[in-house]
Amino acid sequence: MKIAIISPNAQHLEDMSQALRSRSQQVLVFEGGKSRMRQVAEHDLPEVLLVDGMCCDPGELSLVEQVTTLHPGIAVVLLCSTMSPEFLLNAMRAGVREVLPSPPGVEALHAAIDRVAAKRPAAAAQSSGKVLAFMPCKGGAGTTFLATNLAWQLSEHASVLLIDLNLQFGDALSFVSDETPTSTIADVARDIHRVDASFLAASAVTVTTNLRVLAAPEDPSAAMEVKPEHIDAILNLATRHYDFVVLDLPRQLDTLSIHALDRAQHVFPVLQAALPDLRNAVKLLRIFRSLDYANEKIELLVNRFDKAGEIGSPELRKSLGGVGQRVIPDAAKEVAAAVNRGVPLAKLTRNSAVVRALGEMATALLPQQDDQRGLLQRLFRRA
Repeated sequence: MKIAIISPNAQHLEDMSQALRSRSQQVLVFEGGKSRMRQVAEHDLPEVLLVDGMCCDPGELSLVEQVTTLHPGIAVVLLCSTMSPEFLLNAMRAGVREVLPSPPGVEALHAAIDRVAAKRPAAAAQSSGKVLAFMPCKGGAGTTFLATNLAWQLSEHASVLLIDLNLQFGDALSFVSDETPTSTIADVARDIHRVDASFLAASAVTVTTNLRVLAAPEDPSAAMEVKPEHIDAILNLATRHYDFVVLDLPRQLDTLSIHALDRAQHVFPVLQAALPDLRNAVKLLRIFRSLDYANEKIELLVNRFDKAGEIGSPELRKSLGGVGQRVIPDAAKEVAAAVNRGVPLAKLTRNSAVVRALGEMATALLPQQDDQRGLLQRLFRRA
């Protein structure tokens, strides 16, 4: 495991790092106080964070709670020279995994790390949800329609949370529901310290039993309240409780959107078979290569494709290289009818070529036959 140790005491750092390295652990040491916790957590992403020098002051635990909330995958272990029963209880409430004496004995330190390691496989098994990110190559490509309608078709077989990350002008909810959200992603970000599975579910609009939508802010100015670390915390939680997390991204690359794209198992840039779209798609793919995204992570969605158009499949393959492509046929009247009614297209008709194309896409993303029983069991348990 990757273990980071923070301590104001150089001797404690040396003793603990030697004890852990003797067991072939990867150890990072940082001399300093507890104020370094968040920086180390975000920059070095350890699996275990040992923090020395904590005392009985409950106020200090707010620093700990920031880390455990934003990075639930990191096990925080506190080292205290003195501790009261009240402090121990508050520490556990703040998400602390273990509390040890400072300095800890070698055996006690090894035993604590062993307990953390024993619990990690179960935690990893919970974080099995797939993150799917949709991003337009050009305005008007139909990205939100594809993201929302795929989410709806996936929800017929799995649990899905759709998050509208077009924070200033997002309207993903209106594509599948006529409800007005009582809470948005900005509200979740504002109360990120209290987010758990129930809070997240209550903040999203329930469209069907298996589909929820976390809406974009109603007020565009509230978009400024959503930070990259909030996205990390929401995705860490969502992937433990939903089979799929679908992200509807805006046509911009900033720190927040890159955080979301980094977390995605599949990225779907959306374009039409037109020269401006192709130019932008080439630029976007170049950026993805600079971010070290594998080709297997990316699948281009060519929306509103007309076989009789001037740009056909051979031209698309030639322009866009070895990245996977999926064609979504043109069905302008059917799609417009669904969008204007605020319902998924599959709810209006199953005979549409667009519905069939998205159904094939959903089937490719769902677990294969050998995994279907486990998926169904999870759905029944949630029910």
